[in-house]
Amino acid sequence: MDIDVLGALDVRENGMSVAPTAPKPRQVLALLALHAGRVVPVAALVDELWSDRPPRSARTTLQTYVLQLRELIGTALARDPGPAGGDGQRRRTAKDVLMTLPGGYLLSGDDVSSDIRAFERMAGTGYRAMDAGDFAGASRLLGAALDLWSGTAFADVQQGPQLSMEAKRLEESRLCALDQRIEADLRLGRHRELLAELTVLTSRYRTHENLHAQFMLALHRSGRRGEALGVYQRLRTTLVRDLGLEPSPRLHRLQHSILVAAADCAPVPSAQPAQHTQPGPAAEPGPLRRDRRLAQAS
Repeated sequence: MDIDVLGALDVRENGMSVAPTAPKPRQVLALLALHAGRVVPVAALVDELWSDRPPRSARTTLQTYVLQLRELIGTALARDPGPAGGDGQRRRTAKDVLMTLPGGYLLSGDDVSSDIRAFERMAGTGYRAMDAGDFAGASRLLGAALDLWSGTAFADVQQGPQLSMEAKRLEESRLCALDQRIEADLRLGRHRELLAELTVLTSRYRTHENLHAQFMLALHRSGRRGEALGVYQRLRTTLVRDLGLEPSPRLHRLQHSILVAAADCAPVPSAQPAQHTQPGPAAEPGPLRRDRRLAQAS
């Protein structure tokens, strides 16, 4: 079974999609696919579908959606019924793939492939490479992890409280991987190559301080100090106007470093040193946590 949720939802069995078009059965499949191999409680599914206002027929209606999903799975299994008969193995059925267990349902399958699991595995390896100072490896691994995304998670699925929470968590994981991949590229001297990407990202995430710090650094190291200082001023204007906040001390130190460097051509530190590297004036614990708070406030 192949599961894709980092963009449009698609779940394939024997190479055939089993994703329904109707919104609520699609929601059910999305939540089951997200937790493939684990039991999803009936209460969680009901909460996802109807939040705090489930109808009296909620459980019966949920069972109907499960039956619809099993019909699609059964059609896919019929393309390749698998072993049967003399070898002692029976053919898999839709109930073997979408199982009813005490308290909930479980989506199972042979050799489950999930883009979420692949992303988390590659990103984790990339973070370890970053910590070890292998910036080329970190850039490659984190880039490959990010390439698994084709849009926002569950992009074409109606989202209740469960999927909405998971989509936010996944987007945060995506941003963290993106931040570290850019940091690795900065450490490899790819400043000019990053300018176009960072122009788009800082426009999209107007209060994300570390992306702005990385943009400032890339501009400065490309010989565009005035534009780097302009990025700081735009960020400060946005933070003060929209949130009533000043840029963090970390950003202020980076601005000051660029001002000093403009006067004496001194080098400017990296936007966010990786773990186990010597911190520079731009480093400060928890920049991503502050960026999360800013994003939530905006």
